[in-house]
Amino acid sequence: MATASRTIWDINPKKRFKAYVQTCVSLLKKFSNQGLITQGNVLHAHLIKKGLSSQKYIASNLLILYLNCRKFAAIDQIVKEFDGSDLVVHNCLISANIQWGNLDQARTLFDEMPERNEVSWTALISGFMKHGRVGESMWYFERNPFQNVVSWTAAISGLVRNGLNFEALKLFFRLLESGVRPNDVTYTSVLRACGELREFGLGMSVLGLAVISGFEHYLSVSNCLITLSLRMGEINLARRVFDQMEKRDVVSWTAILDVYVETGDLREARRIFDQMPERNEISWSVMIARYSQSGYGKEALKLFSKMVWEGFKPNVSCFACTLSALASLKALSAGINIHGHIIKIGINKDVFIGSSLIDFYCKCGNPDDGRLVFDLISEKNVVCWNSIVGGYSVNGRLEEAEELFELIPEKNDVSWGTIIAGYLENGQSEKVLEIFNTLLLSGQTPNKSTLSSVLCACASIASLDKGMNVHGKIIKLGIQYDIFVGTALTDMYAKCGDIGSSKQVFERMPEKNEISWTVMIQGLAESGFAEESLMLFEEMERTSEVAPNELMLLSVLFACSHCGLVDKGLRYFISMEKVYGIKPKGMHYTCVVDLLSRSGRLNEAEEFIRTMPFQPEANAFTALLSGCNMFKDAKIAERTAKKLWELAEKNSAGYVLLSNIYASAGRWIDVSNIRKFMRERGLKKSGGCSWVEVRNQVHSFYSEDVSHFQSDEIYGTLQLLRSEMLGVET
Repeated sequence: MATASRTIWDINPKKRFKAYVQTCVSLLKKFSNQGLITQGNVLHAHLIKKGLSSQKYIASNLLILYLNCRKFAAIDQIVKEFDGSDLVVHNCLISANIQWGNLDQARTLFDEMPERNEVSWTALISGFMKHGRVGESMWYFERNPFQNVVSWTAAISGLVRNGLNFEALKLFFRLLESGVRPNDVTYTSVLRACGELREFGLGMSVLGLAVISGFEHYLSVSNCLITLSLRMGEINLARRVFDQMEKRDVVSWTAILDVYVETGDLREARRIFDQMPERNEISWSVMIARYSQSGYGKEALKLFSKMVWEGFKPNVSCFACTLSALASLKALSAGINIHGHIIKIGINKDVFIGSSLIDFYCKCGNPDDGRLVFDLISEKNVVCWNSIVGGYSVNGRLEEAEELFELIPEKNDVSWGTIIAGYLENGQSEKVLEIFNTLLLSGQTPNKSTLSSVLCACASIASLDKGMNVHGKIIKLGIQYDIFVGTALTDMYAKCGDIGSSKQVFERMPEKNEISWTVMIQGLAESGFAEESLMLFEEMERTSEVAPNELMLLSVLFACSHCGLVDKGLRYFISMEKVYGIKPKGMHYTCVVDLLSRSGRLNEAEEFIRTMPFQPEANAFTALLSGCNMFKDAKIAERTAKKLWELAEKNSAGYVLLSNIYASAGRWIDVSNIRKFMRERGLKKSGGCSWVEVRNQVHSFYSEDVSHFQSDEIYGTLQLLRSEMLGVET
């Protein structure tokens, strides 16, 4: 302020009046933008002393200062000093009320104006758009007598901001027909609408118009073109536009950062982020969000800490992404600290933040704390409800989840998907199908995620009929060629034993990702079509850009094991790290043990287990024991069984296999000792399960099972059949 005062005192207002007024106005604008009300008051007092406070240009800027700082007494005083019909005053008051959210008051002021100019009309058009009242905004736009490029652009950009991209394009065509020339902001909004609608051809035509009009080098147009190129998948074009820009701002850098973030190239995205000459909250949020979404929770937290350290204030989106990262790390203590900071700055009741906090506490195993957050949100939206329902489901508290689900005022497709996914994750497939039927009866249309969950439930209980019914609904919805739905259908048919239909769905998919290929390769291998599974894997390597993943290579090893292709399986195992860059895990080593054991190479299998770089899985020893049983090798079986017992004392499989090996060798005393040992330890052989589907209901049965509600009738019928069979034999 001292520097500013010296600047004012250096100018003699009598000799250099214009320079003096310009300096005062410049200072008033600075104080207004930065909220420096004390300095503004001092300058106002100085202007009163000089007799210049009522000078119209200065008085209007004083009014803007007090409006921005909400000093209502000062506002009333300045308004009184003006003529009540002053156009500038009314426009300032309208803009301020719009900024405060007092739209009805802004409209009243507008209606009371004896005359209006284009600023008055445009303020109301853009103000109603800003607050989502699109219909009222367009009402004023259609009646605006000053339809210049500014008012057209206010309406077009407002429609885009409210997600009405198609309507924005229609209005743009009307603008062109009217003869009004678009400006750079108009083109920016229209290009954004084309990107959102994926109307890339139209977008390039609009760009051509911008070039003809001389706007191709405007910063906002270039920034929007980078984003449009990203939506088109033209990464090289986006980079070329960025590299050719003569001037770049933080939006340009954030746009090119977003290009690499969206393509998953985190290394290049971080390199660009580190090179940015300046960053804003959006740049930080984009990078933190991608780290969090990609499973790099620790990196997200490091970046968040650096952001705060450098003096940036995290926005709502940034806090939400950071809480998501903390949830993935189960970092409860750190999350509680951030929750405290959120309460301190007063955004804890924001529904977006509230949903993130609910999700955080529930994923950290504290659903009751999540419920406390939920209860404190005064205006809950469906996202909050879905978060708490999902939170209870994740923690296995399904009854409470369903109670809350029933209380949701307006359920959306995500609400249904959340409760269905909860029951699926907890292994209650029949309940999934029951809720899905309720969903259909409610008239709600299931989304792709929900349909995938239901198909997974059908697969888990091998209910082919129900799976086919769901397939019929998918065809009716016209989403059978969607990559995620197609993959779920492929998996369902394979797991229900209909490998022909599984192949048919897979072959008809116009696009396949690594999960699609994995599901089909795995389905063929597990259904006894091992050679066909290997052929499909080789076809994928020849014709697709998809890289093998861990599960896919596990299926390949499984197929080799069941085909007896030992050497080929070993080559694939060796290639995992050398060729595909995938470090084998315990399940891959176990599959190799099974591969060697099935072919009778028991000594190699035993040595392979001994040289594993980590503790072998119990299943590895079980696989070797199974081979010993097949090839009657009691010595290796005894050594293997001993190690299995040390590793998994409660695992009955090893004891059962060793007992079978002794029985095959006629060592009945050893068989008796093993069975006695199992009885003393309370170990039992796991019972097999069979099921049958009758009238859309699945019935499961175990050996000597009496839990079924019709068990008396079932056993009675079995006894009758046995009597009939014995009668036939005699």
